[in-house]
Amino acid sequence: MTTSVRTTVRWWRWRRNVLKRRVDVVEAWVVLAGWVLALLGGVVAGLVAAGTVEQAVERQRAESRQVPAVVVKDAPGPSSAGGASDHRVWGKVRWTAPDGSIHRDEARVPPRAPAGSTHSVWVNRSGDLTTPPVTGGEAWLHTVMGGALAGVFAGSAVLGAAWLTRLFLDRRRMAQWEAEWERIDTRRGWKTG
Repeated sequence: MTTSVRTTVRWWRWRRNVLKRRVDVVEAWVVLAGWVLALLGGVVAGLVAAGTVEQAVERQRAESRQVPAVVVKDAPGPSSAGGASDHRVWGKVRWTAPDGSIHRDEARVPPRAPAGSTHSVWVNRSGDLTTPPVTGGEAWLHTVMGGALAGVFAGSAVLGAAWLTRLFLDRRRMAQWEAEWERIDTRRGWKTG
């Protein structure tokens, strides 16, 4: 028994071919446009997202500042449970906001910090406690990951739309073939299927 050899003809939709239909040409252009738009759209979306993340990091750095806070009440000892990675505990502190107002709240302080000891806390423009701004490495990671994810999602959306368009074109091609086979079969007076 002989085996058949299958030959793949690349770029057949772009070549002259008597069997080529208009839907084949449209599909070729859809595929080409889909890939080009996916690449360009992904790059643009990634750059825009990276710039947005970088601006957000800079804004967070500009709006927060480190101020000294005085422990008001002796802080408790370390927790026996896993707790935070820096081994700090919640303690009552008092600090002066940038506008001169005095604030009191709970903040993370070293275990058993005595009342009256001073520790740094991060506050926003209104003087409320906030998280410390991200470090340079964290900012770089956020920027890169945000840009990469936005680029992948934008490119995937374009490729998904191109795939759906190709699916529609394939169905149209099959309907055209079916109609032509029906026309050929009935003209000769017999059916093939």
